[in-house]
Amino acid sequence: MLCVDEKSQIQALDRTRPILPMRPGVPARQTHDYIRNGTTSLFAALDIATGKVISSFHRRQRHQEFLRFLERIDEAVPENLDIHLVMDNYGTHKMPKVKRWFTRRPRYHLHFTPTGASWLNQVERFFGLLTERRIRRGTFGSVRELESAIRDYLEHHNQDPKPFTWIADADTILNKIARFCMLTSDSGH
Repeated sequence: MLCVDEKSQIQALDRTRPILPMRPGVPARQTHDYIRNGTTSLFAALDIATGKVISSFHRRQRHQEFLRFLERIDEAVPENLDIHLVMDNYGTHKMPKVKRWFTRRPRYHLHFTPTGASWLNQVERFFGLLTERRIRRGTFGSVRELESAIRDYLEHHNQDPKPFTWIADADTILNKIARFCMLTSDSGH
């Protein structure tokens, strides 16, 4: 089971001045302005059983790039295994050429998350960690530097991957949904 998505338009940002280091009682500081040095998109598939990530970079986020990423997944997963993909309803995932690609490969089984429920796709959580731990405070003079930094993070992550663990059980989640539905139905909306 692979959770698949794209982290699009990741900006290679370079600060106009160096980050000022932390000192006792003073947090690290950086300027508010930056220089944009281009963007990249990260295509990723998170194996929910192991936590390992299959990835590739593309400058654009069209169905052609998605098809190239699917080929990468196909090469990385042993041929004797069925592949279940959890994806959102992004139009690229449902283009006619993409549908034909899946039709010719019966080992693929698609599971689409409902609109507005991206939290169900665990690769989104991985993207959050990537942003928090490697991208947000980084400075990148070029897209190549940004991709190199992300590649290093992915290599380090894949050396000792850990699957995400849901901490709430199904009953807790369903009770919260029921309470939310009761609140919104009483609000007159």
